[in-house]
Amino acid sequence: MCDYSLHAVATRPAKIGETLITTTFRGTSTRGFASENEPAVAVCMLPGTELAFTENVKYDNRWIWTRSTNFRVGKFGAVEPDVPHRHHDAIEFPDGSYVLVTQLCGGQRATVLQLPVVHQVTEPAQPAAARNAATPTTVG
Repeated sequence: MCDYSLHAVATRPAKIGETLITTTFRGTSTRGFASENEPAVAVCMLPGTELAFTENVKYDNRWIWTRSTNFRVGKFGAVEPDVPHRHHDAIEFPDGSYVLVTQLCGGQRATVLQLPVVHQVTEPAQPAAARNAATPTTVG
């Protein structure tokens, strides 16, 4: 996911093992994650993506004070996804607290530890008896 306010920014999915940096994207007031090699491209994550920060996570509380968590690991997710026209992307910490991605202080580095498992829906296989019964045969 990438927040609604980043729809005008080039994006790509996160990759396991890559190091990302928190940044504000040009032409927006929104913060997010980018690769150091591609600072203008927002790196989008699926809910459940696990991140390890190099230091305790820092964030701006209401754009005034910088605060710090006691955590260096978190899981990407969304808060209040049904509420339109607001930021949803967040990092959830082991104690259940979270910080909106757009509140993260710029310049923090995080490594993508793990991507969530995505199950693909496939059609159930037919048993052999059912396949054979459905195949017409000729006797002759």
